[in-house]
Amino acid sequence: MTNGTHGNRDSETPARFGLAVLSCLLLAGCATQPSRSPAAAGTETVVEVARVTAGPLDVTMDLPGELQPYEAVAIYPRVTGFVKSIAVDRGSSVRRGEAIVELDAPELGAERSAAESKLRSAQAQLAAAQSKVAADQSTYERLKAASVTPGVVAGNDLMLAEKAVERDRAEATAVQDDVEAAREAVRSLADTEAYLHVTAPFDGVVVERNVHPGALVGPGGGSGAGTPIVRIVALARLRLVVAVPEAYVSNIPEGSMMTFTVPAYPGEAFTARVARVAHAVDLKTRTMPVELDVDNSSERVAPGSFCRVRWRVTRSRPSLFVLSTSVASTTERVFVVRVRNGVADWVDVLTGLAKGPLVEVFGDLQDGDQVAARGTDELRPGTRVQVKDARPRA
Repeated sequence: MTNGTHGNRDSETPARFGLAVLSCLLLAGCATQPSRSPAAAGTETVVEVARVTAGPLDVTMDLPGELQPYEAVAIYPRVTGFVKSIAVDRGSSVRRGEAIVELDAPELGAERSAAESKLRSAQAQLAAAQSKVAADQSTYERLKAASVTPGVVAGNDLMLAEKAVERDRAEATAVQDDVEAAREAVRSLADTEAYLHVTAPFDGVVVERNVHPGALVGPGGGSGAGTPIVRIVALARLRLVVAVPEAYVSNIPEGSMMTFTVPAYPGEAFTARVARVAHAVDLKTRTMPVELDVDNSSERVAPGSFCRVRWRVTRSRPSLFVLSTSVASTTERVFVVRVRNGVADWVDVLTGLAKGPLVEVFGDLQDGDQVAARGTDELRPGTRVQVKDARPRA
């Protein structure tokens, strides 16, 4: 029994030793075999690319605008007085020169009467002065004629007569100045009295009325000042004011026609002509005010309305375009990945307007350059790539 047991153990030992050696060899082979990666094997990244294209920019965008009256005025009284009558109310149509308000100021009549009386007095004084000039001039002429005969008229008397004529003429001139001053005073009061009759300065519509008969009104600083009698706006012609962003002011097409919509007529478009450009950017909003003329002879649209303007933006020279997906951005830069000779490179760009799936870019690019169809910072500069067209060149 003992001998049989030892015989079995002796036969198992070589087999176990052989398995152990084989396992060690396999492990050593696995440890010494080099690992393979795509980079080590020489593979390159495949990148879909699109072409940079050059072409004219002509896009239409929506900009907010506001309709304003072409002419608008708040009418204040030129003199202090009581409202005698007012012939218009809110919504009244008026014509140029039409009477709006009649004021009553009795003290103006009294002042005018006093001024006219002063003018008549000055005119009487002028007549007397002119008569005295004529009399003294006649005396001087007679003495001068008599002085031809020696000894008839003393030389001193002739000189005194001449000086009297000069004095009378000076006094007459002064009185003449008084007459002119009095006449101007009467004319001024007459003009002031004309201000009691307030008329419309242009054709339009009364949009505001603030006084009623019997109210005391006056010019700025006087009694009843601070509030206009009425406010009038012209409706037949309107101004459409559009605040154009600074980036789009390089080529504003003056004289061209634009379309706009207003909330009161949804789905209906109106037209306006670009008439006036401010040529200066507002420092607060970074926009440039542009005015369009609107023919509103039908008076359908109202001043003060908010509008959406279909604004046409063009460039004076061709622009470069790439797919909008080609533009990548980080916290530090905006760029596209250009592929040249199988090598990727980052090119910094500024973006402009979108044109369908394309976007306008400005940077060190040329027409025909290949850029990655999907811009990403994972594709580092210097990476070797294989290109594949994402889409045919437009």
